Amino acid sequence: MRAPASAGGVAVTRWSQTAPAPLTDYADKAPPVHAYPVFPYDDEINQRLAIWQGDISTLEVDAITNTTDETLSECNIVSERIMQGAGPDLKEEIITKSLECRTGEVVVTGGFDLHCRHIIHTVSPKYVAKYHTAAESSLHNCYKNVLHCALELGVRSLALCVVSSPRRNFPPDVAAHVALRTIRRHLEGARLPAQVVLVSASGAELSPLQALAPLYFPRGAREADAARWRLRDAGGAAGDALHPERRIRIIHNPHSHADRAADDDTSLCDEDAAAEAAAAFARACSPDTQLLLPAAPAPAPHAARRYQSEQYERLLRRARSEDLSEVSGIGCLYQSGVDRLGRPVVVFIGKWFPISDIDLDKALLYLIKLLDPIVRGDYVIAYFHTLASSNNHPPFSWLKEVYTVLPYKYKKNLKAFYIVHPTFWTKMMTWWFTTFMAPAIKAKVHNLPGVEYLYSVMARDQLEVPAFVTEYDMTINGLHYFQPDTNNT
Repeated sequence: MRAPASAGGVAVTRWSQTAPAPLTDYADKAPPVHAYPVFPYDDEINQRLAIWQGDISTLEVDAITNTTDETLSECNIVSERIMQGAGPDLKEEIITKSLECRTGEVVVTGGFDLHCRHIIHTVSPKYVAKYHTAAESSLHNCYKNVLHCALELGVRSLALCVVSSPRRNFPPDVAAHVALRTIRRHLEGARLPAQVVLVSASGAELSPLQALAPLYFPRGAREADAARWRLRDAGGAAGDALHPERRIRIIHNPHSHADRAADDDTSLCDEDAAAEAAAAFARACSPDTQLLLPAAPAPAPHAARRYQSEQYERLLRRARSEDLSEVSGIGCLYQSGVDRLGRPVVVFIGKWFPISDIDLDKALLYLIKLLDPIVRGDYVIAYFHTLASSNNHPPFSWLKEVYTVLPYKYKKNLKAFYIVHPTFWTKMMTWWFTTFMAPAIKAKVHNLPGVEYLYSVMARDQLEVPAFVTEYDMTINGLHYFQPDTNNT
């Protein structure tokens, strides 16, 4: 495996061909952590691994890995080189297919102008010390899902970047342990990839990888034996980290103590259930649920996301082909200019949304047809609850369906949701919905008592609303009741 000629044809040295480092004898200083080598010497596995520093986009391999964000648009040293090397076709595929990827999962695209057939994109979690167990589990899922995806694609050579970019705040040694342990366990149980090149973009990433690799890929019996003192966490069968707090003690009958001593050896629940419970608890406590994913292995971690994407694509095709004039003719939803930051403003008139006289399925299709080209960038929504009644309130089941079926870009690129002329009922229902059903947009919702409050964020000539809205606004608020501050939008 070599970099292309334009990069100088630099050979990538296999791990088995590197010289072992001098070993420190700990035998007389402390007892070993493990009674026997957890990762025994295996020259065949060492032949399948290489650790290399350089530009991952120059390697001639079957697939390379990109570390990015949920919308596949993050700018870091790895993703920028991949995007530049792949050419405009990669960006076009991401935009036209509305590709997204959740933390810990993977998305596959073509290699285009690169020297590879596939690019496997994944999203690393952010590291928060308080939730370190969930963050480590999620990072493990990144590497595990990349390797499993490569196996499914029949990839023989894989260039695997260091997924945890510096902005994710992962301690380099922790990230290196997770990467090396996961790769070792995968290579032990799978034929493919036949060659894995672990690529570091800088010396800061390379050093911990080279220092810790002998613990998981010993180059001889002496290195394997020395690892018994240095290796603390041997990990699970798939390379996931094992934490004491995940071991949940269970007794068969809480009111019986007779058999407790006999059951001590079998009172620990299986690791998969314990890991799933701990990750669920971490998600409930974490302020950012996107960062903390379950540690328990799933049969198809990206299947649900792929299904949602396919469901949205089907709805989008229907929206473009079906006759939606009965919804568009109502005029309750439309774009009205841009705000002071140049973001499109989508206006929704609550009074003109007749629940009993409208097909809600077609209403959803029209919503998708109107918003799909808008939500590819930042946008804001202005909802006017002016003179709306109970006949204009959509059922929560429909709102939940809409929120579930719309892709992540709708929530991410929505920068503000303004509710003008809210009632007490509206405020209560909005709080309930954003707290329990749509927490991702809770901080973006703003209740405004009058239309003129919108002029702080958008010019008067950019906002078009029906006459009854302005007439009602003058009735309850009077004329020029608010002087907008346009210096802070």
